Amino acid sequence: MKVIYFCLLPFAFCLFSACRPAAAPVSISNKPVSINNVPQTNLPLPPLKNVGNLGWTLFDEKSEKLSDYRGKVVVLDFWATYCPPCLEEIPHLNALKNKYGEDLQIVGLHVGGEEDQERVPEFVERLKINYALAYPEDALSNALMGANRAIPQTFVFDRSGRLTKKIIGFDNFIKADLDAAIEQAVNER
Repeated sequence: MKVIYFCLLPFAFCLFSACRPAAAPVSISNKPVSINNVPQTNLPLPPLKNVGNLGWTLFDEKSEKLSDYRGKVVVLDFWATYCPPCLEEIPHLNALKNKYGEDLQIVGLHVGGEEDQERVPEFVERLKINYALAYPEDALSNALMGANRAIPQTFVFDRSGRLTKKIIGFDNFIKADLDAAIEQAVNER
């Protein structure tokens, strides 16, 4: 019997001393936690530059930025050759470019990575892409796409460079939504 008391006494002591309520949390700062001065957050960080000053490098190595197209409606389309919805969207973008001509500037921003780059020339030829193609700056991709890297992602900017529509994916409903956003932006003068 003494052995049982001897075993139960330390167990009871541990049980009662461990079951105390937790201390109230203490706030030490309103600043987010950082590691090496890099904020740790799940929210996208603001771009280092104004979005109008962010840009891309065309396939012919010329650099451009969104503000170069002020006064025109701009569509930025993030795509890759392995993306089935991109295959559906690109012919529609070709048709929109033909419909609106110089009032609409479309830039296809390839985000397929290095392994996809070798497939691009055949892809462009097969789909007869009639608008500018480029590689986006990382800052532009981060600012517009944030953490959601699904493609295609399409962004419509009005003549003053203001983002008016962000679209992810492509189907008949999205097609109608894209058409309406572009028509509205083109008709605003």
